[in-house]
Amino acid sequence: MTVASVAMPMITSPWSGALASLHQRYEDEPATIARTKEGRSISRFRYHNAERRWSLTEVVPFHESRFSNPALHYAGFVCQQALCAYLLDVGFADEWNAQHIKQDIAKALAYANACGFGHDCPDMARLAVVLSPYWKWGYHYDDWEEDRPQTGGFIPATITPLVRALVDRVHDVTGHPRPKGCQRGPQ
Repeated sequence: MTVASVAMPMITSPWSGALASLHQRYEDEPATIARTKEGRSISRFRYHNAERRWSLTEVVPFHESRFSNPALHYAGFVCQQALCAYLLDVGFADEWNAQHIKQDIAKALAYANACGFGHDCPDMARLAVVLSPYWKWGYHYDDWEEDRPQTGGFIPATITPLVRALVDRVHDVTGHPRPKGCQRGPQ
């Protein structure tokens, strides 16, 4: 009795072309996409972290403030957590995200959309560029007028619905349950 070997077809990602273009554009090493239980678990944790942090804006509404810097820093953190949750869910490694995405919200959004996220909101894309890297919004620029990053015209009242829609989109496409006490934002 002989055993014949069967050639297994190579499974390629439907996103390989789009990802190759982004890897080249950002000069990133290629990401290996492999969904795992661990990745899904970390994804849920990051999504919950984004939801819980964003729900604090309902307790202390920064959209009523006229100060954009703290709102942009806060929004950057929430967007980074939410977008990395999506990337982890589709199979990006947490280490790859930490090394290549870092605090670049525009880059995270580009990778997510290239992998089927489907959040093609022009205002969110513009906000993502303003947020990137979001650490810059954590500093006080009172005495450094010439070094102050540009807000792109975003104010807390315009940031709030964009971030809420992004976090809701992550919930919708990952299927992660919302943390206790967190609800979908107003439509």
